[in-house]
Amino acid sequence: MPEPLAHAWLARLEQEGYRLTAPRRAIIEILAETEVALGPLEVYDRARARCPGVGLVTVYRTLEKLEEAGLAQRVHLPGGCHRYLRATQGHQHLLICSACGRAQIFEGDNLDNFIGAVAARTGFQITEHWLQLYGVCPGCHSVKGEA
Repeated sequence: MPEPLAHAWLARLEQEGYRLTAPRRAIIEILAETEVALGPLEVYDRARARCPGVGLVTVYRTLEKLEEAGLAQRVHLPGGCHRYLRATQGHQHLLICSACGRAQIFEGDNLDNFIGAVAARTGFQITEHWLQLYGVCPGCHSVKGEA
């Protein structure tokens, strides 16, 4: 039985006319339940464990559809790679562990003054922003400290 978030995503996509095959369901459930930013190949491997008929093309297409629907977001990592994670809502942002890939959403930014200054300096009318912070999570930090 899918978790509540996965169930909501499945219902929404079905309402939008998206055909929900067993491979797509597996992909959606994996992304909805993970706290780790996953690359397409990681999603593929995890989905194949649940549904052996999953194809890599289906993984890429499903990730694109989830991103288009605002349910998932691309997480850009140093080095140009990208992964996928549940989308943040409103003014939520991401902390991403550079060791294990764990992502944590945080709220509360006071970027208004900074954004206003950038807009004044550049002449841009800034309509949105995206903030990702990278570091080492407490679990990885304590493991590193023990080694």
